[in-house]
Amino acid sequence: MQARTYVMKHLFLPLLALLALVGSAGCRTAHHAPAIPPPDTLTAATPAATPQPLPATAVDVALLPDSTAPTEAEADSMEEVDDADLSLPERLRKLLDNDIFSRTQVGIYVYDLTADSALFMYNERQCMRPASNMKLVTAITALSVLGTQHEYRTTFGLQGSQADSLWQGSLYVHAGYDPLLDADDLRALTDSLRARGIKALGGRVVTDLSMKDDTRMGWGWCWDDDEVPTTPLLYANRDRFAQALRQALAEAGIAFDGTVSEGTMPHSLDTLCTRRHSLDAVLLPMMKRSDNSMAESVFYQIAAHSGKPRASRKEAAAAVHNLVRQLGLNPSHYQVADGSGLSLYNYVTPQLLGRLLRYAYAHDAIYRHLLPTLPVAGVDGTLRKRMQGTAAQHNVRAKTGTVEGVSTLSGYCTAANGHTLCFSIMNQGIRHTSTGRNFQDRVCRALCR
Repeated sequence: MQARTYVMKHLFLPLLALLALVGSAGCRTAHHAPAIPPPDTLTAATPAATPQPLPATAVDVALLPDSTAPTEAEADSMEEVDDADLSLPERLRKLLDNDIFSRTQVGIYVYDLTADSALFMYNERQCMRPASNMKLVTAITALSVLGTQHEYRTTFGLQGSQADSLWQGSLYVHAGYDPLLDADDLRALTDSLRARGIKALGGRVVTDLSMKDDTRMGWGWCWDDDEVPTTPLLYANRDRFAQALRQALAEAGIAFDGTVSEGTMPHSLDTLCTRRHSLDAVLLPMMKRSDNSMAESVFYQIAAHSGKPRASRKEAAAAVHNLVRQLGLNPSHYQVADGSGLSLYNYVTPQLLGRLLRYAYAHDAIYRHLLPTLPVAGVDGTLRKRMQGTAAQHNVRAKTGTVEGVSTLSGYCTAANGHTLCFSIMNQGIRHTSTGRNFQDRVCRALCR
């Protein structure tokens, strides 16, 4: 009994006091009645007829956190509303009339692309963490800056001399941060060596990683973020190139027992082969599956486009800022920390995401390459379990975003009148991810009918 009393007095009671203190603390956001501000002033060029999506490549889309349907048992209460006779702005105002938004942040931007007019805006200039909606920023910037035909390149070359079947010298690899580099590409390398009669490498393998700086994590990534390091030399989207290369050489019957080390590829080089993969091929899984590693590879393609050696995050951010200026917005109002949205230091607004979607729509080539990459509600990607059996299914094409306390959704849909809309919905400070997703799905249903 004494032991039990001791535990109650010295451990349990202080713990209860601590929990009570934490529960009483918190930051509450003031509740304001939703209102539509003056229409957004950016004028987009009238696009041609809505382009048809490019044929989608088959993607093995795993069940990810973003793809989980809202669970009412864990979500904050949000009652159904009868809005059949209401206009779209009235429907959205009614959705916003909920106690949830007295203690959380929400921002909405809805624009009618066909009519070139604002439909609804609420807290659209509020800076929030975008989570994986940052991938929209990265994708649209890449398609604008790099061009829709951009290719990733990895070059293999030799320096030295050949004696019978022995290569006496080094094999160089110039990395291009290609997450799709795989067994087929290494087979092309070994085939090139065998075509020259080379059956043994007597020197070393030198990997040139000068495309980017030597940072291994994104700015603002947490210590427990279990992500692929930001290295420009990947194999099958993982940091295991050296191991894969040794295995490929062995399987091809090419002897190699030397070292794999970093260095710089010389200008005078006997090029063996250059392996290429399209930007489209990376954007598809990056957006459908919300792949962070692929997003960082695109981010550093943008950085490297600056022409600076050992390009850093700053060059990619500068490219984003230049595009923001083209949209008529002030880059200093936002913060670009990485390309994936994993960082806690990213800050954007629903207005910025909406403006980027408008920009893409107004540029036919960008739109045709962006649209097929977006998850489709109730069909695929991180939206495959959401909005099923509603007017939004098969209609909404949007990028999801999820980090702790944050849920976002931005993309396109077709309204009941046939008009193409773009939208951005950002929820922040939510206890459960499902709360944000539930609200976003209701907004999308309202937009589609």
